Amino acid sequence: MNESGLIVARNIVKRYGRKRVLNGVEMCVPQGQVMALLGPNGAGKSTLLRIISGLAKPDRGEILLGGVSTRKAGHEIRRYIGLVAHAPLLYDNLSAWDNLHFFARLYDIQQPAARVEAVLRAVDLWTRRHDPVRTYSRGMTQRLAIGRAILHDPPVLLLDEPDTGLDPSSAETLAQLIRMLSSGRRAILLTTHNLERAIAWADSISLLADGKIIWSTATEGLTSEKLRQAMTELEV
Repeated sequence: MNESGLIVARNIVKRYGRKRVLNGVEMCVPQGQVMALLGPNGAGKSTLLRIISGLAKPDRGEILLGGVSTRKAGHEIRRYIGLVAHAPLLYDNLSAWDNLHFFARLYDIQQPAARVEAVLRAVDLWTRRHDPVRTYSRGMTQRLAIGRAILHDPPVLLLDEPDTGLDPSSAETLAQLIRMLSSGRRAILLTTHNLERAIAWADSISLLADGKIIWSTATEGLTSEKLRQAMTELEV
């Protein structure tokens, strides 16, 4: 496996009781690339993202971020990670502006007002910055969650099914945001159940089944029909 990536998983094993959810996962996401992680429900995709983010520990194996082991780096490594999970981790009664200012203080961001403005403009929420989050659509809430995740400008971005529940217009806005964020020094790992979006959004696709990455390919030249055929043959 090429280990020059910004995100590297080495032989990750994770059990819950007697159930082995991850069974030797090997993976590499290079800098400037987006990888889509596909697999059936219960395959361990969210578990793997939680391990990479430091919210869960593997029973065996190692995660390297920029060549640094998360096990040895401790909690400080989380400053290099942005995570968008199933829960948006936002305060509904606060505005987008107040939400991001709160998180900016947690990250000790210098000149927080300028950074919050830049992020809100990047996620296309500047005009709604003073409205309570509870008044936002699902797509707007998801964009703000991504804004929270990139507020401290992390090189590693993890998106766990960011397109769930989005209408086509919101999904396209999210696609444009992901393309913008993937340029330069950042590596993005995302999960989705939508094969067409996986192909359109990512540079590569990996299939997780039976606790392992069983197949990986670049998305260039890949069609949804070819991907479905591969998944059928692999019984994913």
